[in-house]
Amino acid sequence: MKPSRPPEIENHLAALRQKRGLSAAWLAQAAGISRQTIYAIEAGTYIPNTAVALRLARALETGIEGLFTLGDAASPPELPSADVALLPGSGPLEMGQPVQLCRVERRLMASAPSPIPWYLPAGDAILSGQPAEGRKAKVRIYHPEGDFRNRVLVAGCDPGISVLARHVQPAGVELVLAHRNSSQALALLKRGCVHIAGTHLRDERSGESNIPEVGRIFPKNRVAVISFAVWEEGILTARGNPKAIRGIEDLARKDVRFVNREEGSGSRRLLDLHLKRLNIAARAVAGYRNLASGHLAAAWQVSIGAADCCIATRAAARLLGLGFLPLASERYDLVIRRPHLDLPPVQALMDTLNRSSFRRELESAGGYDTRAAGQRLL
Repeated sequence: MKPSRPPEIENHLAALRQKRGLSAAWLAQAAGISRQTIYAIEAGTYIPNTAVALRLARALETGIEGLFTLGDAASPPELPSADVALLPGSGPLEMGQPVQLCRVERRLMASAPSPIPWYLPAGDAILSGQPAEGRKAKVRIYHPEGDFRNRVLVAGCDPGISVLARHVQPAGVELVLAHRNSSQALALLKRGCVHIAGTHLRDERSGESNIPEVGRIFPKNRVAVISFAVWEEGILTARGNPKAIRGIEDLARKDVRFVNREEGSGSRRLLDLHLKRLNIAARAVAGYRNLASGHLAAAWQVSIGAADCCIATRAAARLLGLGFLPLASERYDLVIRRPHLDLPPVQALMDTLNRSSFRRELESAGGYDTRAAGQRLL
C-alpha cells in the first residue's frame, strides 16, 4: 500500500533554479553548500536552516517566502481530466492503465501503448563481423559524425527508467538502456562497462536495500548511490484473479502455474525469501524454473495466459491491466562511479530526478514513491 504524504514544508527551489537557468553546482557554490544538499532540499528530504535559506534566496534574487511554503495537502494535486475517444481495437482496459493521447482532427484519441515494441529498434551501427562473446568487434556506423558523448549507458531492470530517459532529452542527453537484472547491472558497473547500474537487492539479514550489496562489491568511496524511487513488488495475477491467488502459499497449489525471474534478480530473491519463511520448497512451485527476463517480460507471460502469476512491480501490473497483490516496498537505486558524477550528461540526469514533471509522471505509472528521488545515500 502506498504510504500517505504527511503535511510538510513545500519548496520551489527546483522550479526557481531552472527558471533562471542555473545549475545545481552553481547554486551550491553560491550558497556555500554541496550539490547533494541542493538535490536533497529540492527533493524535500532536507529542510535547510535559516542561514542556508537566506543564502539561497539571495542567490536566486527572491524572498524566503518565494522558496518555501507550508503545504496543507496530504497528496499531490489531482491531474487535470479530459474526455477522450478510445482507439478501436485497444482491447479491454482497466482503470489506472496508461494511454497515449493524440489529437486527430476534432477528437482526442487515447491509445494503450504496447508493452512489446512492435517496431525495429533504434540503432547507430551494424556489426561487420561475427564477434566472440565479450570480445571487441568492428561495426559500421550510420552517422560517422556522432561521438556519442551526450549519452549515458544505464543497465537495470526498472521499466520506469524509460520515463527518466524521456525527461532528460530536452537537456540534449540520451539514455542508452541495457536491460539487465540487478546483479548483472552491478557486475557491468564493476567492470567499467556502464555509467550507471540500477539495483533493488534487499539484504536478508538487515532488510536494507542495496547499500549492503554495493558495499560487498565495491571498495569504499568508489561509487555513489542515488535514490531513484521506492516501488511496490508483489504477485501479478491474470485479470480478475480467476485462480483466487491470495499469497505466496498459493504458488504451491497444483492448479497454479508460475513464471519466475532469472537468478540474480531482485524479484527472484524476494520470492526465495518468502518461500524460505513459509518453508515451501522451490520444487513445489509449478513453473519455478520457467524464466522470464524482466518485470514486463514476466507480466506479459501472465497477460497472454502462459502463466497464472509472477513476481513483478505494480507498474507492470497497471500497464497490462493485471491483478496485483503487494508483497514489499523496495528502494530502486542508481549506482554511479564517483568520477562519472561530474560528467555533464550525468549532472543533467541528476537535475532531472528533482523535477516535479518527471516525478509526477513516474508516480502516475503506479506504485512509485519519488519523494527521495535524487537523494544521495552513499
